Amino acid sequence: MTLRNALVGALAVASLAACGTTTPAADSGKIQVVASTNVWGSVVKAVGGDEVEVKALLDDPSADPHSYESKPADAALVKDAKLVVFNGGGYDDFFAKLITSDATKKVEAFPLREDNHAEPSTSEAPATSQAPDADGHEHGENEHVWYDLHTVQAVAEAAANELGAIAPDKKSTFEKNTADFTAKLEELEKKVVGIGQGKKVAATEPIAHYLIEESGAEDVTPEAFSKAIEEESDVPAAALAEMNQLVEGKQIAVLLENTQTENQVTKSVVEKAKSAGVPVVAVTETLPEGVTGYLDWMSKQVDELSRALKA
Repeated sequence: MTLRNALVGALAVASLAACGTTTPAADSGKIQVVASTNVWGSVVKAVGGDEVEVKALLDDPSADPHSYESKPADAALVKDAKLVVFNGGGYDDFFAKLITSDATKKVEAFPLREDNHAEPSTSEAPATSQAPDADGHEHGENEHVWYDLHTVQAVAEAAANELGAIAPDKKSTFEKNTADFTAKLEELEKKVVGIGQGKKVAATEPIAHYLIEESGAEDVTPEAFSKAIEEESDVPAAALAEMNQLVEGKQIAVLLENTQTENQVTKSVVEKAKSAGVPVVAVTETLPEGVTGYLDWMSKQVDELSRALKA
């Protein structure tokens, strides 16, 4: 029995020792980054490369980001992060509330969109033309700024600056990665500009607003329809009738569908568009399953929109 006990004890010690050799993620030597969505996480990953470990709180392609509720584990991740990246503009307020330390380095996308289109502001809070509604959305400016390629570039540059401050010895690597990413963004922009010139489009929800704007297409979605869908309220009968007329009468070249915030109204509109022969292009708020890169994801959406507009 003594020998058996000794062997058992030795095995237990060996087992504990083996467990102790497992390197925790926080001790991997990589810069810990937490993003609100995998879209912004993918942008930071493009900049940081192998020097960063990125975790995104929202990465379920079937979920509605607007209804996400943070968990205690999310707060712990944000607390331990060296850099956090989020959208802002009322889109992911849950994330901003998780940032409890002024020392945490952060990149907020929405104010960078504002900076590109307005005089620089000395305030850290995003300048907006209207106050958020009850759902936290700001309607003075479209908050879905990851569809604005210029803002995406600004986020990449800001992330490179923050990462360079965290790891000065890797600064040149971050700058090179950003330059490569920016060059590909510019190539993508060339594919977008003007592809919808002279065409009319509509959308079940205006998340791809900036992409449509860049394409030169005219978004003729009834304003009351868009507002009701965003606010998750009943669509006014007149607005729904106008939207149905647009698709059934083939008055639009393309219908863009946000597949992550479907409801009975939007499903009905999509079905009517398909029956009428109006091309439907799916757009999303997070990266689809199996897609890890922003450029791959956005390029596919641009290509689908381009094909639809030429149909």
